[in-house]
Amino acid sequence: MDKNDTPEGDRIAKVLSRAGVASRREAERMIEDGRVKVNGERIFSPALNVTATDRITVDGAPLAAPEPARLWLYHKPAGLVTSASDEKGRKTVFDDLPEDMPRVMSVGRLDLNSEGLLLLTNDGELKRRLELPSTGWLRRYRVRINGSVSEEKLDRLRKGISVEGVDYQPMQVTFDRQQGANAWLTIGLREGKNREIRRAMAALDVTVNRLIRISYGPFQIGNLEPGEVEEIRPKVLREQLGESDGPKVQRRRPDGSTGAKPGLRGGGPKGPGGARKQASEAKRSGSAKGTAPDAAKRPGGTGRVFGAKASGGGDRLGPGNQRPSPKGDRSGPKTDRPTRGGPGDNRGIKPPKR
Repeated sequence: MDKNDTPEGDRIAKVLSRAGVASRREAERMIEDGRVKVNGERIFSPALNVTATDRITVDGAPLAAPEPARLWLYHKPAGLVTSASDEKGRKTVFDDLPEDMPRVMSVGRLDLNSEGLLLLTNDGELKRRLELPSTGWLRRYRVRINGSVSEEKLDRLRKGISVEGVDYQPMQVTFDRQQGANAWLTIGLREGKNREIRRAMAALDVTVNRLIRISYGPFQIGNLEPGEVEEIRPKVLREQLGESDGPKVQRRRPDGSTGAKPGLRGGGPKGPGGARKQASEAKRSGSAKGTAPDAAKRPGGTGRVFGAKASGGGDRLGPGNQRPSPKGDRSGPKTDRPTRGGPGDNRGIKPPKR
C-alpha cells in the first residue's frame, strides 16, 4: 500500500487506551463486545482508525479527552489481587487506592502473596511501553526461601533455566544471608514471566515464602509503607522516558487526601492513624536509620510521607525501620535509602541483619 493511502488517525483501541479507558487489549475486547460506538455506529472490530473529529462513546458515555501520562509508585501488601475484579471476591489492589485517584492500570502484576513495588498509570500506551521486555528495565526482588542453595545451583539461574518447557532468561542472583531454616536472596529480572521466581526456585528444590519487589527500572520502593501511594513528578517521568521538563506533584495519603505533613503542619485527621498518631510515628522514625527525613532530599517523589494501610500483621517490609513479626522473625530487609526515579536501578535493599 502506498503511504499516501494509509488511513489518517490512530487505531480505535489505541485511542481508548490513551484516554485511560482500558489497556489496548482490554479495549479490543470492549469493541468486540459492542460497547463502543464511532459517530453513532456500533463497531465490532478494532481494525478502524479514528481522528479527533470522530465522535466516540463507550457504554453510551462520550470519550473524554486524553490526560497527560502519569505514573504512581504503590507498595502492594501481600494478600491483594492485581486485577480490576476477582471472581472469588478477594480484595484487589484497586480497592486499596485513594478514592479520588483517576482510573489507573497496573504496569505488570504481582501475584497474591507477593508484595512490594507496583507501578500504576492512567495511560494505556505508557503501561504497554513499560511492560515490554525491549525496554530493558531490571526488576529487582528480595526473596526469602525455605532451605539453602549452593552457588552451583544459583549458577543455573544465572545462565538461564528451563522449567516444565518454559525457558527463562538469565537472572542476576546474589546470595545475601542464611538465617536458620531461611535464606535471603536478591534477584534481578528483565523479563518477568508469570511466577517466574517461584517456579525457578522450585526447580532448585526450595520454596519461596516471601517475595518483595524493590525496584522496577529506575523506580524504587524506598521508604513507601505497605498501602502507600506516591506519584512520580512529571519532570522525572519525562526524564526517564527521554522527554522534557514538567511541574511537581504531590504524594497522596491512602485516604486520597493531600496537604502538609500530617501532624507537623496540620491538614490531617485527628482520629486513629491521623495527624496526632502520625506525628508521634514521624518523631520516632526520624531517629531511625534510612527513614523519612532523608526522603525530601531525593528526586522522583515529593518527600512527603503519610500513613499507610497495611494488610494483616506479622513480618512486613518496613524499610529502615523493620519491625519483627509476632514469631520473632527479624529477618525482614532494610533499605539503603535508594533514590526513587533516579538515573539507575542498581540500588536496593541491604542484606538483613539481626
